[in-house]
Amino acid sequence: MSYKAILIDQLNACYHDKSWFIPLHDILTDLNAAEASYVKNEGEHSIWAIVNHLIFWNEKWLERYIAEQVNGQNSVNNEDTFDIDPSNLNDVEWRKTLHRLKTVFSDWNRALEDSEEHKLTREIPAYFNAPWWGVVSNLCIHNAYHIGQIMLLKKSMKHT
Repeated sequence: MSYKAILIDQLNACYHDKSWFIPLHDILTDLNAAEASYVKNEGEHSIWAIVNHLIFWNEKWLERYIAEQVNGQNSVNNEDTFDIDPSNLNDVEWRKTLHRLKTVFSDWNRALEDSEEHKLTREIPAYFNAPWWGVVSNLCIHNAYHIGQIMLLKKSMKHT
């Protein structure tokens, strides 16, 4: 099996294929904006905020992957990637967020399917000389970590 096939499998397990855990699409599909933006305790992130964080990092690394360029300077404040606009907490905006999430996972699939295998073994000098396959694999681990958080937040809403 190729790196490409493994990475596509990992991305799909995170987003829509049932595997070891419930995929993100299935967790989110029945939530409305009020549920997605619900925060039980001050200082915690809502499901919507975590989804925004996932969108940000998946889009950022996809952009880098397509351009085959990683800038060594990272001026992103990670906490800012969780931001949601309090004036747009409605079902229309939530559906737009879900569409953007679906799009980035679809775009990742397409980018990987269109890649030559050797691109995935190229090292990224500005990013610890990590190979692309390792970076994308770690992105999937990052996705899975936050999917677990989202599932726990969703379950906790049913018990309040």
